[in-house]
Amino acid sequence: MDLTFDHKVLDSAKATRRYFAKFERIILHLSNVAKLSRKEKLITSAEEAMLGVYLTHLSNTFTALSFKHLMTHHMGDTQSASSVTGSFAIDKNESGFPVFGELLQMASDATQAKKHLKSLPSQERLKKDMITHILSEQSAPTQLQYALSQRIYYEYLQNKDLFLTQNHPQITWVGKDANHRRRRFLIHWATYDSQSNLPVLYLMELDDTAHRALPHDERRWPRVQSHLMAQAVSGLKLLTIAQGFDKDFDTLHPTLLRRFHLGPMYSHTFTQQKGPIRDVLAEADGGPGLDWAVAWTVESLVSEKSTKEKVGIFKTAERQVFHLNKTDFDMADSGATDMHRSLILPHNAFQILEEKQSRHFRNVRKYVVGQNAKILSYK
Repeated sequence: MDLTFDHKVLDSAKATRRYFAKFERIILHLSNVAKLSRKEKLITSAEEAMLGVYLTHLSNTFTALSFKHLMTHHMGDTQSASSVTGSFAIDKNESGFPVFGELLQMASDATQAKKHLKSLPSQERLKKDMITHILSEQSAPTQLQYALSQRIYYEYLQNKDLFLTQNHPQITWVGKDANHRRRRFLIHWATYDSQSNLPVLYLMELDDTAHRALPHDERRWPRVQSHLMAQAVSGLKLLTIAQGFDKDFDTLHPTLLRRFHLGPMYSHTFTQQKGPIRDVLAEADGGPGLDWAVAWTVESLVSEKSTKEKVGIFKTAERQVFHLNKTDFDMADSGATDMHRSLILPHNAFQILEEKQSRHFRNVRKYVVGQNAKILSYK
């Protein structure tokens, strides 16, 4: 399947700047939605903190990409340089985020940032050369501006935490049940899905009944990290991931698995929509910042009880029985206990959405960006 069919290259400096400015605001709104979700008790304080970290890293990634492509189109004015500098591409269908290859290339650039910085003049030197060029040549110092943008890009890669294609598991202590000799931990990890071109965050709460605590166990912790990253695929059901983990680690008992899908981002200017959201955004289009909506989906899988399973002649292991709503065929088939869909959008787009009374959005929570970027929540 040719995935590049869904790609859209931003072919002007104006479009690129508008795209990154839009996402700068959207990520800020996502952070505020996470805070509001915690106040509404839809997520916990620990989940809000986890989301805050990943959204900061995601914001850093978008800033880095904006520096990288700041002068790409200006270089095209002086030479056919789009092939030299590369153009920025997004997934225009059911994503709106940069294509997977952009983040993959950025990760590669980050590993070689030190070498690039050694070969590039300092910012001060480049700025002096630009002034000299303007005074002597009486023209814009495009080549030097491009070199400066790349210098800033590599400095940013070297100094900031980024959201990468794979963000390996981190573990935090939650508490312990001394009576049952159980420690409780929270593990979170994230990926940039290569098929959907979307950031996906995972969170698992588990009990540890081993003699040695998981973060200090050099035999289990590396295996756990590898296992979770290998299973971090959007196409896998939460039930499949949790049951596989439960079976592979006899002393670790997952009691909650949660997955956050950030996106797609819909925009009348940048993406191609289908269904009722297309008409809403087309009517809302009237200026920068008015024609977008971002989906935010949270899937949860909860253990309702545990059983004992024989794993050897004299040995048994605890296995989790996860709760599925068998009266709701769609939910049972999804492999999750529940799923909450939300849409974040500007106020005027929300008004048009309400006027249309589309049944597709009846069970979707709306987070509306009001005045001064204040977020309001509507069921």
